[in-house]
Amino acid sequence: MTDLTDFSDLTDTPEKTHPATPPRTALAIRHLAFEDLGLIAPWLEARGWRVQVRDAGIDALDPAEWAAADLLIVLGGPIGAHDDALHPFLAEEVALIRQRLASGLPVLGICLGAQLMARALGAAVAPMAGPEIGYAPLQLSPEGQASPLAALAGQPVLHWHGDRFDLPPGLRSLAATPACDHQAFMAGAHAMAWQFHLEVDAARIEAWLIGHTGALRAAGIDIPALRQEAARQAAGLSRALAAVLDDWFGRIGL
Repeated sequence: MTDLTDFSDLTDTPEKTHPATPPRTALAIRHLAFEDLGLIAPWLEARGWRVQVRDAGIDALDPAEWAAADLLIVLGGPIGAHDDALHPFLAEEVALIRQRLASGLPVLGICLGAQLMARALGAAVAPMAGPEIGYAPLQLSPEGQASPLAALAGQPVLHWHGDRFDLPPGLRSLAATPACDHQAFMAGAHAMAWQFHLEVDAARIEAWLIGHTGALRAAGIDIPALRQEAARQAAGLSRALAAVLDDWFGRIGL
């Protein structure tokens, strides 16, 4: 029997295409070149995110770009959160952080970034009695143990700051150290602030040791010992960062 089935419609019809889903975008605000995203950048890129970096005080702070980003990360730096007279861009930056927080869109603040978040939410930021520099574990509060920071229990993290923030009204402290009573807070599920550093790549710690050598010497920090401790904590901190971000992203659907 002759097969009269015509398959030409299958072979001649152009293959249907579907528009690709655009990658999610993380916008990082950097205040010092070597205080960058560190371990966070490859973690995001491995998950298909597009990472953009803007240098505060150099690049324009574009409100539309801030609003469009799926994630805003405000990084650290050696300036004060209230140093508007010295660094006028800070007032604009705080205003944009405040808008972002009010929008309910994800924000992560690290060190200075956490202090700017606290300021944006109405809390004070002020110098401590002395700097806190080095690796030490956090004391997690009950709220911290129920937060994405639970993965940090027992893991020394890098502290590198001379200022501290008060808690914004109505928020609870997630973690503390003997030197600093407020090390982290969350403003809703979408906004998290770390006074400490999980992002620093131990393989690039030398940039920090060189860039901050004056402050380290003034504080009496043993630089070779700090370098060695960075290497000892590298693997644990890499796992801890991934666990914290996995948990947080899961909670907010990123």
